[in-house]
Amino acid sequence: MDELTARAGGVCELCGSNEGLAAYEIPPDSDGSANKAVLACQTCRSQIDGSEAIASDHWRCLNDSMWSEHLPVQIVAWRMLDKLAADESWAQDARDMMYLDDDALIWARAAGSKADSSIIHKDANGAVLAAGDTVTLIKDLKVKGAGFTAKRGTAVRGISLVADNAGQIEGRVSGQQIVILTEFVKKSG
Repeated sequence: MDELTARAGGVCELCGSNEGLAAYEIPPDSDGSANKAVLACQTCRSQIDGSEAIASDHWRCLNDSMWSEHLPVQIVAWRMLDKLAADESWAQDARDMMYLDDDALIWARAAGSKADSSIIHKDANGAVLAAGDTVTLIKDLKVKGAGFTAKRGTAVRGISLVADNAGQIEGRVSGQQIVILTEFVKKSG
């Protein structure tokens, strides 16, 4: 706890509060070390673990803490932004701005988020895709049953990941929700 308190400067690493501080060990493979924990206030801890309803306005603090140099803080920030992204466009935008390497993204998705950690969606170039990303089609795709062709270069915004198939995403093209194979898209941005 001393190492964590020193790293955090005696304040919650997520919202900056200095009251009710304690270590929050990040599941699923926390080991009691500062490398797998954050120093968090009672408000943050109770909303992270689900014992209290999430107050989205409280989590606007993540706009700052998501840029922490400490990976555990980034992981918790990503998870909370992912939880909020379904209802809050600011949270989706913030999560989409974050960059986590493949190992960190697997850790972030391992618990506390809607995504299944065992399935990683990757585009044609091997870039990891996340729900809400924007992708571009890299070839013309005939859309079965819809009677149109999705043209190469079309941007598909706010994609959804198909939970049980790493090779498929869903997105809206020409006003229709369609399933797209990840081998035919590249991540934008």
